[in-house]
Parts: sequence; C-alpha cells; structure tokens
Amino acid sequence: LTVSARDGGGLPSATNAAVTVNILQTTSAPARFERSRYTFSIPEDAPEDSPVGTIKAREPPNSLEVVSYRISSGDPHGRFSIDSQFGIIRTKTQLDHETQSVVVLTVQSQLGNSPIYSSTQVNISVIDVNDNPPVFLSKSEKVTLSHSQPPGTAVYIAHAEDKDSGLNGAVRYRIASQQADAFSIDPSLGVVNLTRTVSADTQREYTLHIAAEDSGSPPLTSLLTLMVVIEEQKMDINDNSPTFTSSPHSYVMEDVEVGFLVHRITAKDPDEGRNGQVTYHILSGNENKAFQLDKITGLLTTARLLDREIQERYSLTVMALDDGSPALSTMQVLTVNVLDVNDEAPVFLQQLYEATVCENQDPGEFVVKVEAVDRDAGLNSLLRYEILPGTGYEKFKMNSESGVLLTTASLDRETQEVFSIKGSPSRSSTTQLHLTVSDENDHNPLFAKTQYQISVREDLEEGSTILDLFASDEDDGLNGEVMYSLIDDTYGAFAIDSVTGSIMTTKALDRETRSQYTFRAVASDCSTRWPRSTTAMTVFIQDVNDNAPKFEQSFYKASVWEGQSPKPDIIQLFATDLDSGLNGETEYAILSGNENGAFLIDSERGILATNTVLDHESISSYRLVVQAADKGNPRLSATSIVRIQVLDVNDNAPVVQPLGEVEVPENAPPGFIVTQVSASDVDCRPALQFGFISDNSPGMEFAIDQHTGVVIVVEPLDFEETAVYKLRI
Repeated sequence: LTVSARDGGGLPSATNAAVTVNILQTTSAPARFERSRYTFSIPEDAPEDSPVGTIKAREPPNSLEVVSYRISSGDPHGRFSIDSQFGIIRTKTQLDHETQSVVVLTVQSQLGNSPIYSSTQVNISVIDVNDNPPVFLSKSEKVTLSHSQPPGTAVYIAHAEDKDSGLNGAVRYRIASQQADAFSIDPSLGVVNLTRTVSADTQREYTLHIAAEDSGSPPLTSLLTLMVVIEEQKMDINDNSPTFTSSPHSYVMEDVEVGFLVHRITAKDPDEGRNGQVTYHILSGNENKAFQLDKITGLLTTARLLDREIQERYSLTVMALDDGSPALSTMQVLTVNVLDVNDEAPVFLQQLYEATVCENQDPGEFVVKVEAVDRDAGLNSLLRYEILPGTGYEKFKMNSESGVLLTTASLDRETQEVFSIKGSPSRSSTTQLHLTVSDENDHNPLFAKTQYQISVREDLEEGSTILDLFASDEDDGLNGEVMYSLIDDTYGAFAIDSVTGSIMTTKALDRETRSQYTFRAVASDCSTRWPRSTTAMTVFIQDVNDNAPKFEQSFYKASVWEGQSPKPDIIQLFATDLDSGLNGETEYAILSGNENGAFLIDSERGILATNTVLDHESISSYRLVVQAADKGNPRLSATSIVRIQVLDVNDNAPVVQPLGEVEVPENAPPGFIVTQVSASDVDCRPALQFGFISDNSPGMEFAIDQHTGVVIVVEPLDFEETAVYKLRI
C-alpha cells in the first residue's frame, strides 16, 4: 500500500509511505488485549523507573504459550520501558511536560514465538508540575520619561514567559520594591503606569524591582530591575506617530523561492532621535508564517513556498512603532496577492468511469460524459479532452471541449473494454473508462457448496462475522450482481449482508438457551426473472466458561474453642456454577487471612477445618477470604468472607508481680495500708481474687482485700516481738 498525508491546509507530505502487509498462512490466534486503548497519567517529576500503568493481553483458549509485550512505536527517544512478561510500563528517563505533554505508544503482544501479533494504543499524559519560573528577556531595563507626562501614562510593559502550563504558567506582576509611590503595575498585563507627576529637580532616577510570579504551588518568581530616568522639557517630546508611505498592496508569483523580496514597507516619523526611529512588525494575518519582515529595513520576504490554489490572498496587519517613551505606533493592512502559474495538472472528478452500452447499436450512441477540473486560473485552467491511442479506440470519438464520448461503430464487448482519456497538452491527467457490453440473464448464481456446517463460541461479540458466503454468476451487469438473503427462522441471532454475503451475529449467543441453528441462505441476481440458488447452514454453538461460581452467602460466621486438636470441621461453604463439565466443577481455596496456616479447606467439598492448635491469647479472630473457582479456561471465581471467632478457655494461671521487701513502722495504726499486690491473667476477662496462703498465714496482724489486693494492718505491731513477717499471697 502507498499512503500519503495531507494537512488541513491542503499541503501534501513530501514523500509517501510504503506499507507492506504480509498475509501469513497460519491458524494460530493472537493474544487479545483487554482494551483497545489504555489511558494513563504521570507527573513530569516522577523519578526514573516509576510505574506508569499495566496492560494485559489474554491468550486464546487452550493455549500453553506465554504472552510477551514490547513497545513497537511512539517512543523514539526511549523514555519508557515495558516488562515483557507482566506488561508493566515504567519510565526510563526524566520526563518533561514542556517538551512533550502527551505520549502515544503502540504496544504489541506476542504469543510464544508465533509470528502473529496484536496491538493496543497507550495514551500517557505527562502532568505538569511547577518546575519553570517566569523568565524576563533581560535582567534590567532603562526607560526615559518626560517630567511633563500626566498620571496614568504607560511607562513600560513588563513581560515574562513561563514554560509551564495552566496555573503553573499563569504569570502575575507586582512591584517588589521601589523608592517612591510614583508608579503602579497592572498585575495581569504588566503595564507600569505613572501614578503622580514627577520632577527631575526632586528626583532624577527611580529604580523599580518588578517581580513576575506564577500561580503554581509553591509559586516561582523572577525579578527585573527597571530604571526610570526623568528628563527636562528641553528634550524632544514623542508627539508624532509614524506614518506609512508605502503602498498597502503587493503582488507575488506563487512559484517564487523562499527568501524572495515581496514588498518594502516604509514609514516616516517627524520626531527627532529615538522618537523618530521606526521599526516594523507583523501583528496578524501571517498564516503558516508564510512571510518574514525585517523590523529595521521593512523588507518583506517569503519564509516558505506559496501556493495560490491553497491561499490566493494574505491580509497582513503591519505595525510601524517608534522608539520613543512612551512608544507611538500606526497600523496598516497590507494585502499580498498571490498570482497564478500553471503548476496544477487537471484532475478528473472520478478516477474510474463505468458505463454500459448495448451491443449492435448504431454509431453515435451516447456513452458517458467525463469531466475534469484544473485549480489554476485563467488560460491555465482551460481543458481539452482526447482519447489515447489504443486497440479499438477508433470505435469512439470525444468532444474535445465538453468531454462527451460517442460511439463511431457497433461495439463488441469481447474485442475491447478499457479506454484512456488524456487532458491538455501542457499539463494533463488521465482516467480510465470501462465499457461493458450488456448480455442476456442466462446464468443462475451458484454457491460453492450446497451445505455448510460451522461451530462458533457462545461468547462471540454481537456483529461478528461467522462465515463469508460467495455465489458466482457468469452474467454481466445487473444480471451478474448477486444479492444474498436468509430464509427460515434464525431466532434473531443471525443476519446476512445482502451485498457481501457475510453472515453476522445480531445478538449475543447463549449455548444454554440454544445449542444449534439450522437455516438456509439464498443467492439471487438483480434481474426481473430472479434466478436463485440456496445452501443449507448448520451453526453449532460451543460452550465457553461464561458463568462464575456463586457462594450461597457473601459472609459466613463461625466459632471454635481454643486448644482443640487439629482437623475438627468448623463450617462447610457452598458455591454453585451454572456451567457444565469442567466449567461447572468448583474448587475451594483460602486466598488470604490464614495466618500461620491455621486453617485448611477441602478443595472439593468446601469444609473448613483447623490445621493447628489455636490460641485465643495469640489471635482471637480470623478473617478469611475464601475463593471458589471453576476449572474452565480461563478460570472464573468468586470470593466470600469467613469470620472465625476463637473462643477463650481458662488455660492460663494468674501471675503475681513480685514485691520485694516492704517496711512498716511498729506504731502503724490498724487500717494502715502496707502495700497493694497486683496480678495479671492473659485469659479473656479474668476475675482475680487475692488471699493469704493458709499454711503460712501471718496471723491476725495483717489482712488483704480479696478484690483489690490491698494489704492493711489489723493489729498493733511490736518490732521487739517480731521484726520480719513473710506473707504468701
């Protein structure tokens, strides 16, 4: 295939692209991407090797090959990579929104070593971050201002460019510091205005620090130092605008080379010095930047090739600007007319004309009228028609002005069918005329086979072609044009293209509803006699795994005592699958939450049991995600949540915290608190009671609160009688 490109302005590409399509003799099916287009986004400051997104292609049923991925186009600078096994797209280099904000990749998937590929489009948006500050053209500027200028006079226009986009590139201006309050600045336009009258006698120079700040977060700022010099009235006042003296019209041939002088723009300014120095600028109308204007000399030259057939006139708005302060300007609309040269060949309105002429007709029979157009103007667009010499061309004649083709003799279809027509001698175009001699309808359409049996999968998309029927008819013209139709009831599942004979699905198929269709296809020609032939169609619907298992409950609750021996059954889960065969056989598995392999599940019956001795004090509850998956290809599955509560058993003794020695004065009164004993029990909600061990009771001198563990004195103590008591609690 030869492919050409043409832009919206009509300009063609310099060269064409040659595309070679190889038709491979293979029955292999490619891996299919889950989407025809993927869309991802990533900030431009993302570090190298950052993940962008993941794409996925599924292998065909019953395939054992592994899918691999590669970027085939759209990344000439190698900014991205893709994991060939898992399809994860990552950055390879630092990205830059200002250089390229959108990247369109074409990613191919390959199944094993098969020569068959499938592809998908990946659109990656590079999100802008505020990484570029506003930039002034210079760091400092100096302007001169007459002391007689009134308040509100524009003194200077500050302008800074920010490469970022959106709010990150929106620039606002402010005066960061100044020596007086004589000036203000428009925050959006950057225009510095005089706010009051100034005098050179009071202050001759003013220094303004103008800040340009973007609207990003955090904002970035650049500074410009502006020096304003106040001059006395003795200097020339810029009170005259430039006046154009050159013509507002110009003419140029369309075939001139780049750099050709088109026009000289001139303007005069009666002011003196810099107030009278004029520069020239194009403000608008310079579509596609076709022209270049020297701002000093006013010479207007071509910057690219012109084409009158695309644009025959340019209206350039030109400004003459003096160098005064403030600067004065004048505008003029310069009309550049592009003159025609004979650079366009005639073009026929049709590349192929078809006509039918009955054989054995008298000479002078009208055949067809051909017509061509020439985009040139004047004499360059006048056309003449004639027949190229060839076999049998003497049997026709053509009107050289109107393009009407007539016969000069009786025609014989078997002798000559194709003639060529030529345009004007200087520049020409040709077209082909196919003349067909009509005949009698003496042949019926014939199918290649009298019956067809095909099998299709039930997950075939609506509108998919399942078979291309073809019936041949040896007749010509309408007698040989075959129309296709279906008879018998297809239950709304199939339709046939009346022109191509392609049989397509018209709704989603379901093998569980209907597993076989039988109907007939008819081929008819377009004559009034309607000869036709039929063929029988039998379509078998193949089952696919299109039903996932379904749990009876989405959430299960169960409980089990801690400390039991492994293997006791806890609960049985049930899931059903409407498919049949392997597609309907369900297997159970625990996906997550099975800490330390505490549980196991019977893969066939769904019975959940313990796999180890449970301990309430270690883990009091488990949240298991259980999967039921069928054995189809690809496997379909469903999940359910099982909440298992581990019930507490009193299997841990209390632990008393050691106290050591406690000192009590011998004159401590009854009720004196000696100490408080604390103890802990890791079992759930333990009810602890405190008491002295009876075989080593201290007597009646001390008592302990059975609930709080507080030890108090109940009888007077005598150091000389007993100096040490040992209490066992």
